[in-house]
Amino acid sequence: MKLQPTLKSILINLVSYSYILLFTYAGFSKLLDYQNFTVQLGQSPLLSAYSQTIGYTVPLLEFLIVLLLVISKYRYTGLLASFSLMVMFTTYIFIILHYSSFIPCSCGGILEKLNWQQHLLFNLVFVALALLGIFGYQKGTRKKILICFLITLSSIAIVAILYGLSENSMQYHNKFIRRLSNGPAIKSKQTNLQFNSYYFAGINDDKIYLGNTTAQLLVTTIDTALQTKATHNIELDKKDFAFSFLKVKVTPSCFYVFDGTVPGIYKGNTNTWKAKFTIQPKEYFSLAEAIDSSSVAIRSQKRGTGESILAKVTWTPKLTTILKPSLLQKQQDGVFDTDGHLLISAELNKIIYLYAYRNQYLVADKNLNLQYRGNTIDTISKANLDIVNIKSHNEKKLGKQPLIVNKNASVYNNLLFVNSGIPGRYESLQMWKQASIIDVYDLLDKRYLTSFYIEDIENAKVKSFIVHKNRLYALIGNYLVSYNLSPTITKQYKK
Repeated sequence: MKLQPTLKSILINLVSYSYILLFTYAGFSKLLDYQNFTVQLGQSPLLSAYSQTIGYTVPLLEFLIVLLLVISKYRYTGLLASFSLMVMFTTYIFIILHYSSFIPCSCGGILEKLNWQQHLLFNLVFVALALLGIFGYQKGTRKKILICFLITLSSIAIVAILYGLSENSMQYHNKFIRRLSNGPAIKSKQTNLQFNSYYFAGINDDKIYLGNTTAQLLVTTIDTALQTKATHNIELDKKDFAFSFLKVKVTPSCFYVFDGTVPGIYKGNTNTWKAKFTIQPKEYFSLAEAIDSSSVAIRSQKRGTGESILAKVTWTPKLTTILKPSLLQKQQDGVFDTDGHLLISAELNKIIYLYAYRNQYLVADKNLNLQYRGNTIDTISKANLDIVNIKSHNEKKLGKQPLIVNKNASVYNNLLFVNSGIPGRYESLQMWKQASIIDVYDLLDKRYLTSFYIEDIENAKVKSFIVHKNRLYALIGNYLVSYNLSPTITKQYKK
């Protein structure tokens, strides 16, 4: 008869010691790397507005719970507090996985090695352990059920309220007014690609070329009617490099494979899908776009400072690199604040660079001679960035989730299509949660034309898109979707 209470006592102690170990380790790991921890919180889509407060509140709560668990008189209270905090952590991860516009990196010592699904499972195990410990006590089962139910509801509510307040504080309404058109892009067809790891590698009149971030030397071709699909494996003639991430770009005459951490570019043709290591620029680069069959535009780094710089690499008749340090304009650090999108208009023979965090873009000729600097319609002319130097890791990071002005872009002929991240005046936030907006600019007339929405598919927003003639193709979740552009847009193309 005395065995059952003894087993329950052992169970309560084991659960308590598990939480003591977990919260002691987690609390100290956060405080010892406090700066990095608050940076990770700042990048969270749920808690970015409260990163500094939560940064010291969470480890203090963890230590307080450890103290309650150590003192046997307050151990029951400590288990209730452990259950509440772990329900909050679990709710946070659930919202990140199912309702967040993006998934940030994990945080918290050894748990950083877990992905978010594994982290969720880990938390659920500890939620169950806390319940076992709580119900290990002898009396008041009904009361304990009611207490745990109320704790669960209140813990979920706290995280949900923080999420709602943070979302509201991060919204940025401008005074500009968009010209929202009805029906400028009408969905014609979509196909399920089964995975969301694809990106646009190129397009022509007949085919769309898709690269894959998980199978980096695999190219998928789909006809522009989205009916016929084929896959091709790229063969490289030289593989003895420590590649970080290979990317594929397909042009009408050839294709390129490159990894900017390895200063080299492969070139091949789409008949054989074999590529030769033929171009080896001296500079490392983070972006590259083919100008023609003998040259590419790249975004490299200045030696010494690491600041971003645009350059052109040509290998016919000989390998030459033209650096244009004055094109990208530094506002803070010259790296994060100059991040953006490199685009080529083959029809205009122009190079376009669109900044990600401010309302500016530049247009240059194919030799990177500046033509003019333009502005998108929003009012954010200065990048809103919190750049933190993490001394313990000897690196720079964004301290908070940045305000993204221009998410994605594509160019065809003289029209620049921009997926904006900024709502304008009189625009419904509800619509912003259900769709992505595309702003259209005329690069020759240097003016804004119109805007239109592309609705989400299965709660997924436009990840990237490409425009060719009278069609816009978008990658949304697992889907490749085709839209017909109305004559109100296509008639703006210059012949």
